[in-house]
Amino acid sequence: MKIDGTRTNDRATELILAYYAAFNRADWDGMVALLGENVVHDLNQGPRETGREAFSAFLQRMHRSYREQLHDIVVMVSPDGARAAAEYIVHGEYLADDSGLPPARGQKYVLPGGAFFELRDGRIHRISNYYNLEDWIAQVR
Repeated sequence: MKIDGTRTNDRATELILAYYAAFNRADWDGMVALLGENVVHDLNQGPRETGREAFSAFLQRMHRSYREQLHDIVVMVSPDGARAAAEYIVHGEYLADDSGLPPARGQKYVLPGGAFFELRDGRIHRISNYYNLEDWIAQVR
């Protein structure tokens, strides 16, 4: 598919790729700027959080404990551009203890992950992240 910016699903693909490009630059403000005001964030094996402020707080918690880059990102978008999914490989380093998880000692890990998105009006309104927590724990133990 050629992305020419004229079709709804092309713009949705560009939005998701911009979101992950901001993630890989550690541009937290850039990520939040792509979200709807009342964005819903479903954490992997965790609670649902709502709003840009909650998402910003999540990013700060993550930044304290992890250094991550996403590679091999594949984005799939519904024809109407309202839903999207992404699959990627996380290359990370565990920097500081995270609540309820093993102690951090700079352990490196490589982990497949994915996310589902709801999109409206050129913004991300829901993000549901998934990865295998048991695999991650086995790698950092």
